[in-house]
Amino acid sequence: MAPPSPAGGEEMKTKRSCSSEWRVWIRFETRSASDKESREERSGKARSFGGEPAMAIWVSLISLLSALLSILVFSVGVAVISGRRSRRRAVGFFHPFTNDGGGGERVLWCAVRAVQEERSDLDCAVYTGDEASPESLAARALDRFGVRLLRPPVVVRLSKRKWVEEKTYPHFTMIGQSLGSMYLSWEAIRKFTPYFYFDTSGYAFTYPIARLFGCKVICYTHYPTISTDMLSRVRHRSSMYNNDPLIATSIWLSWGKIIYYTIFSWLYGMVGSCAHLAMVNSSWTRAHIEELWKIPKRTMRVYPPCDTSALQVLPLERSGKTPSFISVAQFRPEKAHAVQLEAFSLAVQRLDSSMPRPKLQFVGSCRNKEDQERLQKLKDRASELNMEELVEFHRDVSYRDLIRLLGGAIAGLHSMIDEHFGISVVEYMAAGAIPIAHNSAGPKMDIVADEDGHQTGFLASDIEGYAEAILKILKMSETERLTIAAAARKRAQKFSEKKFCEDFKAAIRPVISSLHSVN
Repeated sequence: MAPPSPAGGEEMKTKRSCSSEWRVWIRFETRSASDKESREERSGKARSFGGEPAMAIWVSLISLLSALLSILVFSVGVAVISGRRSRRRAVGFFHPFTNDGGGGERVLWCAVRAVQEERSDLDCAVYTGDEASPESLAARALDRFGVRLLRPPVVVRLSKRKWVEEKTYPHFTMIGQSLGSMYLSWEAIRKFTPYFYFDTSGYAFTYPIARLFGCKVICYTHYPTISTDMLSRVRHRSSMYNNDPLIATSIWLSWGKIIYYTIFSWLYGMVGSCAHLAMVNSSWTRAHIEELWKIPKRTMRVYPPCDTSALQVLPLERSGKTPSFISVAQFRPEKAHAVQLEAFSLAVQRLDSSMPRPKLQFVGSCRNKEDQERLQKLKDRASELNMEELVEFHRDVSYRDLIRLLGGAIAGLHSMIDEHFGISVVEYMAAGAIPIAHNSAGPKMDIVADEDGHQTGFLASDIEGYAEAILKILKMSETERLTIAAAARKRAQKFSEKKFCEDFKAAIRPVISSLHSVN
């Protein structure tokens, strides 16, 4: 076989060279693809974990938060241990608003005096957000409510009261105020740690805080923060002061509120069960508290103190030609003053021209700017109804002036739905003023009931019902009025201040006896 020609040899060399270059190129492309995949994998991992710098930041943040949490837990522990060791031989009354002028404040001062009488060796301290001194609070108790304290209370000034004010929480007010009360009670007990913590304002979420500091928890509950009645109104989408019309008209918002209320009621029951003793002011309140807190053996009904002693001596006869109706209540939204004004206006319109024109006297106090605005709107509405000459407004009156006004009224108006008790209704009855109260809760279940077979007053549910009751009283004979007034006065004796003190002392005695007297 002939050797390859030079041209053939060159061709073979060229083929071998191309084959070699091709293998080099394949190896290069393979390595490039592998490097690319590796880079993409590393890039993916970096994106997944934020990269090494981001990971370092997250680790640092978690470490910082853990350190801060540890410091917080340690600080809380130190504060609690310190508070437990420095507990005072005292009863601390948690009442952030000591100038509200309502029945709750009367309970406060009567409770303070009862404790002073029962255990003179215990100091009584009042936690308040108001600018007050021991002497000014003692003077207020006497001037405003006729309660003479044995000695002025210790005043513990609270600087964080805004956290329990309604205006701080335009939405989710209940839970906001409840959590805010925990913060406020922390300030209170840190400043003054008593052996007995006494809540007279209905802040149940403060009880676990007090228990944490080793306090015995006692409360006087005027009404539950939440009740099955409230849940029922939301389910039926009824618009009220505590159920915004926007929510009431929306099925989805209503269901959302039902879930919110259900969760809150569970929390409320849990914190309420921390009380060593729960006193309630009426049958209605007791039924709800026992259902929610589930401590029936530690729940006692103690009717609130109604100062009937000074009112019982007032003559039942009324002098003067102008019949007067009185309304005693704080200017709060739930008191429904507008219903009374509208009903009174309607009754006057239906009154015979030959009969004297009656007058309506609103007597109450304002807690804040919102109450003041509410009072002004009430005055404006009276002008719109042309009732200016027949309607009077008395704000922040003294106790002496209150007795004088009650003594001149033939009837008293009350229009709050589900009023837990109704001290003002009892005051009307003791003074000889026939009550016209809302047909629900305390007034219906405990107060406006027959006495010795005689009617003691009227119950109404709407403007029409109130107007009819007003007209009946205006048209009845003097003999009939005196018969009802006498029966009402007799029934009011069941709710006297003396009875409150007796029942109150009997209720707290087993609890406060756990701290032996030094006398």
